[in-house]
Amino acid sequence: MEKTIDETKQGAALTLDSNATNARKLYIESYGCAMNFADSEVVASILSEAGFNTTQELNEADLILVNTCSIRDKAEQTIRKRLTEYNKVKKTRPHLKVGVLGCMAERLKDKLLDEEKIVDMVVGPDAYKDLPNLIKEVDSGRDAVNVILSKDETYGDIAPVRLNTNGVTAFVSITRGCDNMCTFCVVPFTRGRERSRDPQSILEEVNDLRKNGFKEITLLGQNVDSYLWYGGGLKKEFEKASEMQKATAVDFSSLLKMVALAQPKMRIRFSTSNPQDMTLDVIRTMAEHKNICNHIHLPVQSGSNRILKAMNRLHTIEEYFTLIDNIRSIIPNCAISQDIITGFPTETEEDHQATLAALEYVKYDFGFMYAYSERPGTMAGRKMEDDVPQAIKKRRLSEIIALQRSHCKIRTEQHLNTIQEVLIEGTSKKSKDEWMGKNAQSTVVVFPKENYKAGDLVNVKMNSCTSATLIGTAVGYSENN
Repeated sequence: MEKTIDETKQGAALTLDSNATNARKLYIESYGCAMNFADSEVVASILSEAGFNTTQELNEADLILVNTCSIRDKAEQTIRKRLTEYNKVKKTRPHLKVGVLGCMAERLKDKLLDEEKIVDMVVGPDAYKDLPNLIKEVDSGRDAVNVILSKDETYGDIAPVRLNTNGVTAFVSITRGCDNMCTFCVVPFTRGRERSRDPQSILEEVNDLRKNGFKEITLLGQNVDSYLWYGGGLKKEFEKASEMQKATAVDFSSLLKMVALAQPKMRIRFSTSNPQDMTLDVIRTMAEHKNICNHIHLPVQSGSNRILKAMNRLHTIEEYFTLIDNIRSIIPNCAISQDIITGFPTETEEDHQATLAALEYVKYDFGFMYAYSERPGTMAGRKMEDDVPQAIKKRRLSEIIALQRSHCKIRTEQHLNTIQEVLIEGTSKKSKDEWMGKNAQSTVVVFPKENYKAGDLVNVKMNSCTSATLIGTAVGYSENN
């Protein structure tokens, strides 16, 4: 539960056209948020057209690309260590090239190439279409860099290559960038301003996934509720659009409805939402369509209005609670998860107690909790002293995690003695004789395999549980299978 997504990594596991001759081998390692993993699938697609096969065997690679995360210092340090290891490997394999993609590439740029000299190529999140040209530069013996942020790139015209796929679930990116400018966050500086993808290209990707046997998709964006398609361009320039563009604009609730209607037997999730942008229309759309899963990830960050203001979060805790109440009124069984940062500059014990009180009010199903990590270039990094001692941060984080664990148990126990639809994603990590899947609320469920297979939608009787996992018995196929 307290393990952060930026501590995970994933190597490419799908080999494209294994019969291709003289093809170079590409190994992609991804860190960070789901958007980074989705971006790696776009990169694999672009480079497949340039003669690269992806491989999961590091020792086969001609090119290693590390898709990076800058959201916390710990993530950057993990990636630096990994790059140093690759740099040592290059000394014994002169043909091997190493490149950095993503947020860390955008943030550190020349430092990685010139000062530390641990990579051959640095490519920002909006420059992946330039990768074939950049690789030619590297092949000719020159370093290569493109970290220019775009006002319109969404990669909507790229069909992603599904890496490490289970063949059941997939990510579909719908927006890029962020306009919210939270004082602790590097995303607006590393991924640029908000722009949305053409809804038709989203529907085409979803339809193609269904045709290829996928049963569930997650619509992705730094802030999905800000989705707004009016013909292209930055969201902040919408007011300049023509009256016709404004009249036919598609917002997130409309997009969600379009996707749900296009594939009524495909399960739909989305992430991440921002409290200031989530509307009741989105919640009502969820309630109207059974194939939209009842789970909303709704970062709160702090329970203190003073800290929320310092973070430039454009809502109060009272407004947040009102949104929670509305969600629970319209979708009573909706799971809600959170992000929380403890130890933000100037945070007092009173502020910390307010965060614990917020946890008690909502009783989240699960969450991601972190101690504040100063990020260079952000407003907090430039203007605020990181003045909460590490020992206090650690103690406060432990208290938050302990309380969240108790709420996880409460929420998980509420599913006991019910029969729920579960999508089988694969074999349980703990037993080869059990399947693992998730219910509509994103709770992990394990149950005996019997004669079912991955990708099946199965009705499961929930018999027992741990604090975060339901243990059940299948009672038959779902009507949606």
